[in-house]
Amino acid sequence: MNKKTLLISLLSIPFFEAAAQQVDVSADMRFRYEHRNGYGGLLPDTAKAADFVVQRSRIIIDYTSPQLKLRISPQSVRTWGDVATNAKTDAAFQMHEAWAEVSFHQKWALRAGRQEFSYDDARILGNVDWTMQARSHDAALLQFKPSAMHTFHAAAALNANRESNSKEPYTVPQYRYLQFGWYHGQRNHLAWSFLFLNQGMPYLREQHEKIAWNQTFGPRLTFQQNVFSADAAFYAQTGGLAGETLNAWYCSGNMSYKFAKGWQAGAGFEYLSGKAGDDASASYKSFTPWFGTNHKFNGYMDYFYVGNHLNSVGLTDIYGNLSYEKPAFKARLTPHFFSSAAPLFTEGQKLKSYLGTELDLTVGFSIIDFVWLNGGCSQMFATAAMEHLKGVSNVNSGNWMFLELQINPKLFTIKTVRKSE
Repeated sequence: MNKKTLLISLLSIPFFEAAAQQVDVSADMRFRYEHRNGYGGLLPDTAKAADFVVQRSRIIIDYTSPQLKLRISPQSVRTWGDVATNAKTDAAFQMHEAWAEVSFHQKWALRAGRQEFSYDDARILGNVDWTMQARSHDAALLQFKPSAMHTFHAAAALNANRESNSKEPYTVPQYRYLQFGWYHGQRNHLAWSFLFLNQGMPYLREQHEKIAWNQTFGPRLTFQQNVFSADAAFYAQTGGLAGETLNAWYCSGNMSYKFAKGWQAGAGFEYLSGKAGDDASASYKSFTPWFGTNHKFNGYMDYFYVGNHLNSVGLTDIYGNLSYEKPAFKARLTPHFFSSAAPLFTEGQKLKSYLGTELDLTVGFSIIDFVWLNGGCSQMFATAAMEHLKGVSNVNSGNWMFLELQINPKLFTIKTVRKSE
């Protein structure tokens, strides 16, 4: 067979391209008992502690191919006993994630749908995974990765109550519009990122909806080499809220050192600006970590920025930590020393800024590969300034405990190869 005949024969063979596809199905089951005796705020001595069990039941279905990714993740979040044993209806079901991601170039991808946003240390944008319901957004996310050193993300969201033929006031207590841009770079032991977040929050004035725009922006740096790591961040907030001006800021710094196998010690601080108790102006001066995983910060008893302490005197949190970890065991002890960032006043008298000390201890055991038993206890030692801040007197000693069974198995994986002519 001559070369010409061979070439014609090869060209006449249908061309097949193999494309790998994969479906992964996993579960996230959590059962958490909590004892709350002054959790989230001081408890007066006339009140009794609360005990309950909460449960997350989540299925995660992921489809992956070279140009397409899909995720469907329904979940049920409930408190044991919140409906009768013979109830016909149950409002605990929700769709946590439902998105599609198209890769239209090796460096570009677009994701649209309900999705989690979690960036950097989750201080400004996090998925709040500690809460059983967690947090997700209805948004579009554009991703660009020109090289291994650089990553750019940009997102936008538009919220409405429902389909309508004319504009209606948005009644869900969150933003109507959201945009953010995030850049991350890294080289050797150093990494850096910059976040710019812009949100339009609705409010009513003379029965008409107005939009107050505010911005959160700033850099974060991290350094890690061998047994030492450190990070620092600074964010500013500008714009307005409900028709009033907003000017606030945040800074933090942390360092840690692995001094023996499995052992690590660290220390750090956070400063979130606040508004003085004798400041009668209408402007906002308190920094708000809008979408952060706030349970991760400022103590596990959630006295600050977990649905509370907004537009207040701010916070200075100085803390240390000591942790031990091996493959099937982990433990961590963290003391927090809290002070107000802006002055507190009562009847014209300035109070001491020191609010109290919290001690957090957590322990976790791996029973088998995908099952963890976690527990912890926290104690709050509050001062009179804390009592004034929280508006509670004659308080009990604040403490909180939890015990959680966490089960995260990968149920099955299906792999196929699609051939296209």
